[in-house]
Amino acid sequence: MDHKIFRLIRYYERLTGSRDPVKIAQAADIRIVILPLGKIAGNYKLINRKRWIFINDNIPVDSPLFEVVAAHELGHALLHRKENCAFIKNKTLLLTSGIEQEANKFAAYLLISDDMLQSYSGYTQSQFCTCTGYPKELIELRMK
Repeated sequence: MDHKIFRLIRYYERLTGSRDPVKIAQAADIRIVILPLGKIAGNYKLINRKRWIFINDNIPVDSPLFEVVAAHELGHALLHRKENCAFIKNKTLLLTSGIEQEANKFAAYLLISDDMLQSYSGYTQSQFCTCTGYPKELIELRMK
């Protein structure tokens, strides 16, 4: 795993006692707003030196997809502070640009801890995805 990602996750997990991307965003003074975004699942923007994560209002707040989008955009907010980035549903986990891959890796390592992998150790990747609701690209990234 990328050392910078590992350090960030460890720092915020200690600070918040959680791997919840929403709690971490609050602790890092990153605002999360839910609003209509059309085909875009999420977006990170730096506006007047304040960090904002926008998540599409058509994604249920209690869904695994919300968690994945929040974690991905949090990755941008923490790793790529000055970049403005959009998460296009069904596309971003397949994109190859460096900052998108880094945000995907951040989301994968944040949401899928070693303990979680241990508790699903007898499961196939598709069974893991069925149980967690996470996309297969996320577990594949985490297992690399």
